[in-house]
Amino acid sequence: MNTTNHGGPNAYLVDALAAADPSARLRAALAAGTGRDPGLTEILVARCAVEPDFFVRDMLTWSLCRLPAEITVPRLVQELGSGTAQARSQALHTLSKIGDRLAWPAVSALLHDEHDEVARSAWRAAVALVPPDDEVALAADLATELGRGDRDMQLSLSRALVALGDAVLPVLDAAGASPDPRMRAHADATKQLCHDPDSAFTLSLEMAKRVAVTGPDT
Repeated sequence: MNTTNHGGPNAYLVDALAAADPSARLRAALAAGTGRDPGLTEILVARCAVEPDFFVRDMLTWSLCRLPAEITVPRLVQELGSGTAQARSQALHTLSKIGDRLAWPAVSALLHDEHDEVARSAWRAAVALVPPDDEVALAADLATELGRGDRDMQLSLSRALVALGDAVLPVLDAAGASPDPRMRAHADATKQLCHDPDSAFTLSLEMAKRVAVTGPDT
């Protein structure tokens, strides 16, 4: 099926999605979702890869979610192979909102993407799409990323792990015995988040780092 639609009654939307004014692009994305024309799939996906405005990107995702999944999901899975980090990240975000588990193999393949924002999007999407009874395997895979990145990156991973429920606890216990002090500290802070979702993650992480490096009696 041809999913491009650069002419005809939707031609003005195609132009408006690339307008200089972000408000115009936002209105165009809203109109695309309201009209629910599958012929706009290609232009919406392509725009996600380059759109600089967060709110417009979110509206593009909303618009794609309103189109038939049998059209959008294969196209978004294809986008996961893009060489552009934003294209992969936004496709992951949209797939997590659509919730079709047919995308699971492609999503899980990006859990260790070298680009931090892509990896974060993959963690969130994986938690949303993980098949029943695969939570433990996913937790073990995600745990290999413990200690990666800055505080925000680590908090994103911790939240993904916590969302897997009790399946993550044995994995965190094992990671707590890692020879890597960053991994141990991150595992301990994540366990604290499991037991107390309202805990101050940054404080827990810093305390765990000190213990991991100097020992509990220092």
